[in-house]
Amino acid sequence: MTAAQPLHATAVAQWRPGIGWRAILISGPSGAGKSDLALRLIGRGWRLVADDYVHVFASGEALYATAPDTIRGRIEARGLGIIGACVQGVVRLVLAVELTDPTPERLPDPDERRLAGRCVPLLRLRGFEASAVEKVAAAIAPL
Repeated sequence: MTAAQPLHATAVAQWRPGIGWRAILISGPSGAGKSDLALRLIGRGWRLVADDYVHVFASGEALYATAPDTIRGRIEARGLGIIGACVQGVVRLVLAVELTDPTPERLPDPDERRLAGRCVPLLRLRGFEASAVEKVAAAIAPL
């Protein structure tokens, strides 16, 4: 197992019957919509892993995400403040989502992000698009 690597990002997890909890890591510049996208996913039944900073570590061939103790169970709702959220502990990380300002390519080639020495598929999208939640759900479906 490699040591946890703190990343400026947000992570949320979804329960998948027969598979268990699977997390996505949402990254992007400040104000890109990381917490906003996470809140919309939480509204669809996902659980918060960590907001603002995420510890990512490898164990075996897999990647895992967890919250630093100091921020566990809290998420920023811009315009409202810091609020509590139902949290999921250590979760296997299966997808990286990078929030971009320019419009992503219509039909991009598959890409990946390397974290803690392992690679996960990478999805680039605009976080505030109404369809962002559905795009994340479609991207995680086969994982």
